[in-house]
Amino acid sequence: MKQYISIESVWAREILDSRGNPTVEVEVYVEGGYVGRAAVPSGASTGAFEAVELRDGNKKVYLGKGVEKAVENVNNVIGPELEGLNVLDQVYIDKLMIELDGTDNKGKLGANAILGVSLAVAKAASEALGLSLYEYIGGVNSKVLPVPMMNIINGGKHADNSVSCQEFMIMPVGASTFKEALRWCAEVFHTLKKVLKEKGYSTAVGDEGGFAPNLKTDEEALQVIVEAIEKAGYKPYDQIRIALDPAATEMYEEAKAKGKEGCYYFWKTDRMFTVDQLIDFWAEMCEKYPIISIEDGLAEEDWDGWKKLTERLGNKIQLVGDDLFVTNTKRLKKGIDLGVANSILIKVNQIGTLTETLEAIEMANRAGYTAVTSHRSGETEDTTIADIAVATNSGQIKTGAPSRTDRVAKYNQLLRIEEELDDIAVYPGLNAWFNIKNQ
Repeated sequence: MKQYISIESVWAREILDSRGNPTVEVEVYVEGGYVGRAAVPSGASTGAFEAVELRDGNKKVYLGKGVEKAVENVNNVIGPELEGLNVLDQVYIDKLMIELDGTDNKGKLGANAILGVSLAVAKAASEALGLSLYEYIGGVNSKVLPVPMMNIINGGKHADNSVSCQEFMIMPVGASTFKEALRWCAEVFHTLKKVLKEKGYSTAVGDEGGFAPNLKTDEEALQVIVEAIEKAGYKPYDQIRIALDPAATEMYEEAKAKGKEGCYYFWKTDRMFTVDQLIDFWAEMCEKYPIISIEDGLAEEDWDGWKKLTERLGNKIQLVGDDLFVTNTKRLKKGIDLGVANSILIKVNQIGTLTETLEAIEMANRAGYTAVTSHRSGETEDTTIADIAVATNSGQIKTGAPSRTDRVAKYNQLLRIEEELDDIAVYPGLNAWFNIKNQ
């Protein structure tokens, strides 16, 4: 007989995210006195096809970014519908909320309202069953700790500096445990601070905790990172690789604004590229530097360009679709059918429910695509994505620098999970890239 744990009440409130903007926090109370709490993240660089965050638009309150409408939708619409339901029926509850909303993009109730409830339901269920969240979501086979994709230089929309590419990250592929991987990254991060200071650059940090120096070119970011890896006592390639997120849709839009439709403009360093020139540029960077992953190397609707990029680099490095796929199974299926990219970035708030998030990961894995669990630039102290990464054995997590508590909270949760898993914990290293032939 199926266990039934009744939902007693659902409550939402407006809280602040790491950028000082309002976001939604939800609590789900269930019989037995258990409660699950979840807070919703928010992005700065957002894909056009993402589920819609509901914002109030009242310029006199939080400059129009308030989320009281979304909070009211949880308290007055979603909550009453869920009272008395079985908190263990995650799929049914998520489906019910999607039906209550009735739009393709969750624009009526707000993806921020729906996601907050969805994640809080899972947390309440795990609490009531006495399980860790990763165990509840993933079951007994949840044992793979993710390789961190750690953002140490910020640019683009995430920083007020001279760097057009949004993120430069390090990945400790040669570590033997997550704990060791985290230490390597922290040591490189602190060494990079010294390297930047010696060169006279600012060591202020961006939204995701990485440094935001006014470098002369985007390539210089790669140069200083390699220097920091070596000065920290590690070997580029063998021990630590580099990952990029150019967020090329922003570059595409910047080119369009200058009347160059179909091109890409590094607006902070005044460099214009055609599609083919940009693909050549990425290929050249991959030859010169220990790059293992490029996310959003081209724009979200440049399917032809993505096809060329995948044919050129898809068997050498990971090509991650973020704005391209927006954690959406319809867009992912199109990418799989076209042979575009070989990895998907997983952001729970892009699609808006835990169930749909897990469906996207499953579809990616079936097609031989990797799945990278990710934060957003506007984060909170919520650590759900750390548990999702382990629950799905995704093998990779992208959650910022080892700086700013909103980022470090996720890494600390992974340390706890690794300790809890003890001898059965697996740190995959390069095996996380199971689909790349020529690593």
